[in-house]
Amino acid sequence: MTVLKGESAREGADDEGDMTGAAGDGYVPSQRRLERERHKRARARRATAIASLSTLVTAVVLYLVVVNAPGWPRAKETFFNAQYAREAVPKVLDGLWLNVRLLVVCGVAVLVLGMLIAIARTLRGPVFFPLRVLAAAYTDFFRGLPLIINLMIVVLGVPALRLQGVTVDPVLLGGTALTLTYSAYVAEVFRAGIESIHPSQRAAARSLGLTNRQALRYVVLPQAVRSQVPPLLNDLVSLQKDTGLVSIGGAVDAVRAADIIVGRSLNYTPYIVAGLVFVALTIPMTRFTDWVTARMDRQRAQGGSL
Repeated sequence: MTVLKGESAREGADDEGDMTGAAGDGYVPSQRRLERERHKRARARRATAIASLSTLVTAVVLYLVVVNAPGWPRAKETFFNAQYAREAVPKVLDGLWLNVRLLVVCGVAVLVLGMLIAIARTLRGPVFFPLRVLAAAYTDFFRGLPLIINLMIVVLGVPALRLQGVTVDPVLLGGTALTLTYSAYVAEVFRAGIESIHPSQRAAARSLGLTNRQALRYVVLPQAVRSQVPPLLNDLVSLQKDTGLVSIGGAVDAVRAADIIVGRSLNYTPYIVAGLVFVALTIPMTRFTDWVTARMDRQRAQGGSL
C-alpha cells in the first residue's frame, strides 16, 4: 500500500508539474512523460522492424516456392510473357474505358433504383401492401439469381425475342443486367439505413408540421444515407469488378480485349494484364472506403455528427 501511495503521489506531482508548466509562458513536459513518449516511439520502431522482417521473409519463401516448382518455366512462358504483355497493355487500356463508363452510368442507376425500391419496402399503411410485396419479391429474386445467369438471360435472351424498338446492343443490355442485380443489393443497404433511424425522429418531424414525405426527405433519408456510406462504397467496388462480365455478350471491354489476344496466341498473359489493371483501379476505391469507414467510426466514438 505504501508503494502504491508513493507512485500515486509521484504521478500526481508529474501531472501538477505539467499543469503548472502549461499555465506558464511555455509548456514543459515532465521527465516521466518524456520517458513514456520515448518508450512508445521505441515500441513503435520495434513493431515496424518486426513487421518488415516478417513480410520480407514471407515474400522470399513464396518466391522460392514458386520459382522452384517443376512447372514454373512453362507457367512463366504461358502467363508472364513480356512480349504478349506489351501487346496487351494498350488494347486492354482501350477496353477499360468501356468498363469505366459502365461503372459511372450503372452506379448512378443502381443508386436511384435501389433508393426507390428501399422506399417502397418501407412505406407504411395497408394501401401500399402490393408495392411492398413487389419490392420484396424483386430484391429476393435478383439477390438470389447469380449475376452471370442474369447477364446471359438479358444479353442473349432479349435479342432472341426480336422486340420492336428494344436495343440489342450488348453494352446496354449488359449494363441493364448489372443494374437489375446490384440495385437489389443496394436497396437492402438503403432499407437497413432507413430502418435504423429511430421512430422518434419521424415523430419529431411530424410534430413540427412536416408531412410524411417531407419527414422522409429532410429527416430520415439524409441520416440513413450517411450511415450507409461504407457498405454503399463496397458495393461500388464490386460493381467495378463485375463490369468485366459484359464481355460475355461480345462487348469489347478490358476482359474481351485480353480474350481476343489469348484466342489468337494461346498465351494467357493478357488475362494477367487485364487482372492487374482491374486491381490497380480497385485498390484506390478500397482504400477510400476504408478511410471513410474509419473516419465515421472516430466520429461515432467522439459523439460527433456523421
